[in-house]
Amino acid sequence: MTDPDDNDQDNQKNPSEKPFLFGRYEYLMWLLIMITTSLYFFSLNQNSQAIKTLNYTELLNQVEGGQITAVEIQGLQLRGRSRGATSGYDFKTTLPEFIDHQLLDILSANHVAVEIKSSQTPTWLQLLMGVLPWLLIIGFFVYSGRMMRNRIGGSSGPFSFTQSRARRFDKKESGPGYESVAGLESAKQELQEIIDYLKTPEKFRALGAKMPKGILMMGPPGTGKTLLARATAAEAGVPFYSISGSEFIEMYVGVGASRVRDMFKQARKEAPALIFIDEIDSVGRVRGTGMGGGNDEREQTLNQVLAEMDGFSADEAVVVLAATNRPDVLDPALLRPGRFDRKIILELPQKKARRDILRVHTRGTPLAEDVDLDNVVAATVGFSGADIENLVNEAALHAARLNKQQLDNSDFDYARDRVVMGAERKDLIVVGERQRIACHEAGHALAAFYAEHSDPVQRVTIIPRGRALGMTEQLPEEERHNLVDDYLRDRLTILLAGRGAEKQLFNNTSSGAADDLQQATKLARHMVMNWGMSDALGPVGYRAGEAHPFLGMELSEPKEYSEATAELIDQEVRKLLTQAETHVSELLGSHAEQLQQLIDALLKHESLDRQQLIKLLGDPSVDREVCE
Repeated sequence: MTDPDDNDQDNQKNPSEKPFLFGRYEYLMWLLIMITTSLYFFSLNQNSQAIKTLNYTELLNQVEGGQITAVEIQGLQLRGRSRGATSGYDFKTTLPEFIDHQLLDILSANHVAVEIKSSQTPTWLQLLMGVLPWLLIIGFFVYSGRMMRNRIGGSSGPFSFTQSRARRFDKKESGPGYESVAGLESAKQELQEIIDYLKTPEKFRALGAKMPKGILMMGPPGTGKTLLARATAAEAGVPFYSISGSEFIEMYVGVGASRVRDMFKQARKEAPALIFIDEIDSVGRVRGTGMGGGNDEREQTLNQVLAEMDGFSADEAVVVLAATNRPDVLDPALLRPGRFDRKIILELPQKKARRDILRVHTRGTPLAEDVDLDNVVAATVGFSGADIENLVNEAALHAARLNKQQLDNSDFDYARDRVVMGAERKDLIVVGERQRIACHEAGHALAAFYAEHSDPVQRVTIIPRGRALGMTEQLPEEERHNLVDDYLRDRLTILLAGRGAEKQLFNNTSSGAADDLQQATKLARHMVMNWGMSDALGPVGYRAGEAHPFLGMELSEPKEYSEATAELIDQEVRKLLTQAETHVSELLGSHAEQLQQLIDALLKHESLDRQQLIKLLGDPSVDREVCE
C-alpha cells in the first residue's frame, strides 16, 4: 500500500520504559559484592601461604639451636622466622591443645622475639561475614526482578507489567502520509475531518461540534488498516500510540484493565493525540458468550475500554482508531454512538486502486519493456494491497534466482501462479494419473469456455501446485458485486464438469471431484436458503448454520425452520445439482471431439492459456450459437 522504504519503524518510544528499580546503581552493587567476597576469602586464606610446616619437636630443637629469630602465636597456630630470612614468616607449627608453659621461657632464653595475637575473629571480618549474605540475597532478588521484567514485557519496576505497552511515535516519526498510501480514497476522505479537528479543534468547538471519540476500520486482512492509521497520525502531526488488542491481556488478573487506564492517561497528557488499537476483536468480543460465564480477564479489559471512552470530555482531543476484520463478533456496547461513532469499511482494492498500489511497489524495481502493468493489474482481481506487495516480491525473487537484471512478464506470471496456486510439484503425479487429471481439467475448461454467463477461462493446467493436482483459472472481465441466477447456475455446471468428463471418458468417477462437490453443494445451498433462488421455497431466507467463534452462542441458537422445511431445502439443493449435472452431460456430449482435443493438448503442453484455447476450440460465441 505504500513505499517499502517508508515502512521502517525506527525510533519507537514507549514512555513507560523508565530505568530499572536499581537502575544505574546495579553494576556498582554487583562490584561491591565481588570486592567484599574477595576480601572475605583473602582474609581466610592469608594465613595459608606456601610456607613449610614444622612439628612441635622440630620447633623446640631449632629454637634451642638458635635458628629461630621471631615467632607469632595466635591461638594454637604459631608462625616463625628462621635466621637468615629477609622478611615474613617462613614456617608454621600447630601447638598442642595443652600449651607447654615452658615454651615461652625457652623462647625468651634463646632471645626469640615473641608476638602474641588474639584468637578471636577481627571485628571488620565479623561485620563482613554478617553483611555478605544479605548482599547476596539482595543481588539475587535484583537479578530475578530483571529476568521477570524481560519475560513479561520489559519496563520499569517489579510491577511494571501493569503499565501500558502502547508504542509511542512522535509527530515526526508517525510514518508516511496520505501521499504515500495508494488507494483507499474514500477512507482517506472520511478521516480527513478527524485530521482537521486534531489540527484546529477550536474551529469545531466554536460551532458546538463534538469530535467522534472512536473510529472503527473494518475490512479483510491486508487492506491497509494499520498503515492508514499511521498515515492519519502523520497527517495530523500528533503523538500516535499504537498497540495490539492482544497486548492488553496477561496471565495476571487485572493487568489488562490497568494497561488500558495507563494508555489513556498518557494520551490525555499529550492531547491532541491518536490511539490506535489493532485487532480490537481480541478484547472486544461479545461479553457473556463463553460456557463458563463472562467474568474473565478479557471482559474486564473490555469494560475498562468502554469506561475510558465514556470518560472523554467534549474538550479532549483524543481520538481512538481501531481495526478489525471480524466486526460481526464485536460487543454492541463498543459500536454504539459515544464509543465508536463512525465505521469505515475498507474493501479489497478495485482496478484503479490496484494499479496505483502496484506502481508504488514497483517504484524502485527495474522493469523490462514487455511488462505491462495494466495486464498485471487485470490478473489480480481479488488481491489486497498486501497480496500485490507479495506478488512484486515473488517476481523479484524469481528474477534474482535466474540472474536477471530486470523483471520481465514471465516473472510476474510465475509470481502470480505461485501466490494464487502455490509452488509447482511435478514429481507428485505418476504417469497413469496424468490422463485422468487432464480429462478432469479439460471438462472444467470446456464448460467454462462455452458457458454464456461465466467468467472467461484464462488458463488451464495439469501441473500440481499447492494442494491442487490441476487447475482451471477464470478471471472476470469486470469486477462483480452481485451474482445473478444465470451466473450461479453456470457456476454449478462448471464445478460438476470435471466429474462429468471423467464419467463420460472412463465410465466411472474418482475422489478428485471431492472439493468440486463440496463447493457446488455449498453454493446450491446458499442459492436456496439465503438468496431465494428456489420456486418451491419462495422469497424466504434461512440462516445456514454459520460457525460462531463462541460455543455458548452456537448452542443457544434456535432453529429457524421446521423439519419439513429442512427436507424441502435438501430436495431443492439436490434438484439444482441434478439439473447442473444433466446440463454437463449434454454439453460434453455435444463437444466430445473438442474435449478429446483439449485432453491431448494438456497431456502434451501441460498448460494452456486463453489464446491457445481459442486457437484450439474456436470462437466460443460462435460455438455457443450453434449449440443453441
